Amino acid sequence: MSTTAHRRPKPRANPLQKSLVNIETDSAHHLAGPFRPQTPLNTNFEVSAPAEGSMSGNVQDPWSTSTRGLWADIKTARWVVVPTSSLKILLIPVVLWANWELLAPYVAPGLRNPFSPLLFISYYVSSSSPGDPRYAKGWLDLAFIAYYVIVFSFIRQVVTLHICRPVAQYFGIRKEAKLARFGEQGYALVYFAFMGAWGIRIMSQLPTWWYRTAYFWIDYPHWDMKPELKSYYLLEAAYWCQQLIVLLLRLEKPRKDYTELVAHHFVTLWLVGWSYGVNLTLIGNAVYLSMDVPDTFLAFSKLLNYIQWERSKVATFAIFVVIWTYFRHWQNLVILHSVWTEFDLIPATSRRWSPEDGVWMVGWMKYQIFIPILLLQFLNLFWYFLILRILVRAIATPETDKVTDVRSDDEDDDDGDNEKEE
Repeated sequence: MSTTAHRRPKPRANPLQKSLVNIETDSAHHLAGPFRPQTPLNTNFEVSAPAEGSMSGNVQDPWSTSTRGLWADIKTARWVVVPTSSLKILLIPVVLWANWELLAPYVAPGLRNPFSPLLFISYYVSSSSPGDPRYAKGWLDLAFIAYYVIVFSFIRQVVTLHICRPVAQYFGIRKEAKLARFGEQGYALVYFAFMGAWGIRIMSQLPTWWYRTAYFWIDYPHWDMKPELKSYYLLEAAYWCQQLIVLLLRLEKPRKDYTELVAHHFVTLWLVGWSYGVNLTLIGNAVYLSMDVPDTFLAFSKLLNYIQWERSKVATFAIFVVIWTYFRHWQNLVILHSVWTEFDLIPATSRRWSPEDGVWMVGWMKYQIFIPILLLQFLNLFWYFLILRILVRAIATPETDKVTDVRSDDEDDDDGDNEKEE
């Protein structure tokens, strides 16, 4: 009898396990990638000559951040990634607004500045107290969002290119792909730290302070907003719109998890717009706070991993896991429990579908609120599973194995030469 007759068939790989391995070994994945073992710092990389048919000196890099002229950048939407062009565009309304403020008293006294809705929030509630001003929502809010998409485009590129890039080079990062990723995480740290702190400040001014969830529903509809709450909400929308524009127009080189990121940004914008539209801004503030605070520590831990401060990275990541667990799971479950058990605290007069009165809370809206937040929790649980695996690996892996994998930065290399077998 031949030996082949006794050979056992190889067990098939578990699809779930295979997917997890693919994610955890994907250096371009937005969550797992930055925690892969890093290329040793100060490693110099040879730049090979461009292959035949590739971009030469006569063809511009489609992902360059250099301007091709203001009008050309506007037509191609490249102003989103070209800071000089976005600065010129955002200054135009400022100059027009200032000229109107200076000249209108002499030319058209009493006429409202038409450029104010771009720079400042609109729809002041005249009946509100001067000591506690309130604002309603309206279509001009879209103009405010559009303008601040430009502002965020400028801020993002300035932070990424002119602040984070020199910092990364100072710490010995040399590879272009890694410099870009360091810049992305540096900008994320700045944004989420600011918005997280601002979200806490805003919640401290509301009856919902530290997740007093009953006030999500009491006195609904919450159509008159404090100025900081309205500004906060619209700036969140502008930030995610700007991020989505960069992805959809492929103004930067797409990552391998491109589809996942696009879906995430669409869902985020849907939640921002929907909660704002139906006057659920108090619960929205609580949800955004639970997202922004842990993302601050995630970005900081990623930056420490890029510069290979191993002990600090592990300690910061462990703190991040605690904060993530508290905000993205415990507080998220608190919010879900509130939707399910406290929805009926909405005044009886507001449990109807009457957009002209600012109320939408008919019975089935309870599920419309609950299901998206539940889906968000499922996504958070999946990421939580990956995070815990990363934490275990960070603690268990010997120091020498954490810093010698030169393949970790190959996410932007198109050829397969860099993916060498061990």
